[in-house]
Amino acid sequence: MAKNKGRRERAAPETVVEQVDGGLAELIPDRDRPRGWTLRLDGAPQSHVDLDDPAYLDFAYQRRLGHVVDLTAPPGQPVHVLHLGGGAFTMARYVAATRSRSTQQIVELDAALVQLVRKHLPLDTNARIRVRSADARAGLGKIADGWADLVIADVFGGARTPAHLTSAEFLAEVRRALKPGGGYAANLADGPPLAHLRGQIATAAAVFPELALAADPAVLRGRRFGNAVLLASDRALPIADLTRRIASDPHPGRVEHGRELVAFAGGATVVTDASARPSPVPPESAFKK
Repeated sequence: MAKNKGRRERAAPETVVEQVDGGLAELIPDRDRPRGWTLRLDGAPQSHVDLDDPAYLDFAYQRRLGHVVDLTAPPGQPVHVLHLGGGAFTMARYVAATRSRSTQQIVELDAALVQLVRKHLPLDTNARIRVRSADARAGLGKIADGWADLVIADVFGGARTPAHLTSAEFLAEVRRALKPGGGYAANLADGPPLAHLRGQIATAAAVFPELALAADPAVLRGRRFGNAVLLASDRALPIADLTRRIASDPHPGRVEHGRELVAFAGGATVVTDASARPSPVPPESAFKK
């Protein structure tokens, strides 16, 4: 009895609910991981973070982005990464955990969300991560020419990608900020008839010579709404390694590139600032487990 005196069983963490600029934010504890949390905005899942293991990626699309990070440079080599859209800073934490001494910038419009995440899911104080509360395109415009090895775009407002982040003019700014040989990775969301996704492929092809698309086969076939990761670069992409890694994920995906990707785009029109529209509204079923 004396040995147990003063000991208290740790209480299970509780859901944190707070109104932020972009809607109602919820930080929901992961019952399977003691310090794991899922961020939801207005009911839509945004990010998953494990503070004990920031190299753990729970969402399928984030695993695919993780593979892109892994293949950006030799293992462990520090890189410069620009994150457009912050969420719970999942990918920035991943880069810091797998490539220490990397220099990163996060641009997140929702200042209240940034404060919520900083308070409840603090970043490693040793990580070289700067967080700026600004519009993604405005923040991109402040990045020096040729600064980034990798630009990751994962921006959603009301579960939709804003129109001004879908155009050829936006992607020209991305390419300006990239080093020669650098890469761009964008989390996109679409469903049948995949008009938005096809348009984004055509738009990226007007700016970058090398493209690939990674997604669940059911999404690529237009059978359901879901995420797809679009990759672009001015150099050849590591298609074989990427395909093998994504196919071996817990939720296996498929990689399209080359002539198959051109055929998938199906002659879609390049999106410009004048014609840009937000990505489609997800169906209610998209976020049901």
